[in-house]
Amino acid sequence: MDSNTHTLVLVRHGQSEDNERELFSGLRDPALTPRGVEEAGSAGTTLRNLGYRFDAAFTSRLRRAQHTLALLLEALGQSDLPVHTDAALNERDYGALAGLNKPDARARFGVEQVRTWRKSYDAVPPGGESLAMTEARLWPFFEHAIAPRVLSGGCVLVVAHGNSLRSLLMRLDRIEPRQIEDVNIGTAEILVYRGDPATRTLTRAATIATPAGG
Repeated sequence: MDSNTHTLVLVRHGQSEDNERELFSGLRDPALTPRGVEEAGSAGTTLRNLGYRFDAAFTSRLRRAQHTLALLLEALGQSDLPVHTDAALNERDYGALAGLNKPDARARFGVEQVRTWRKSYDAVPPGGESLAMTEARLWPFFEHAIAPRVLSGGCVLVVAHGNSLRSLLMRLDRIEPRQIEDVNIGTAEILVYRGDPATRTLTRAATIATPAGG
């Protein structure tokens, strides 16, 4: 199977202004930093050098993911590829935590409570979403719009967010709720999956860190 058939490539957006300031983003809409722009371009160059050519691209409604995808496609020479945007791929809603920096959040709510909200599967920050709730809105969209393209032989690129991708990995990598607390996805990190049309499954084939920005 070559790199352009039955393939799903997931990429987290490059570093955002909120990432740089250690703020909880959620549904906030910060721009990429210069480092984030560099990371996105580097990820695109990596995919181009590996021979990827995509049939479809998906991203969220948030500009840090959309800008990352545009830079990826530019580096791939595929800027004319149609892009599907959907709120199902949006970052997890952090509710009352959004816009707070992590030290202030820990001072206000307690270190253990903030860690639980950030990392656990079921904990819901005030006014926000748990990872379980993020998975519940993302997975049906993935099953309906993305997986069939991969399993029918396509090469599909998805650019999304740390927690929306973590919720997707729960299903794809069959990760238990307790184990997901230890799963982190770096900015502009690339995750490659291969689809098996016979079993209708997707299996992790590679994880590629993006070197730009240190």
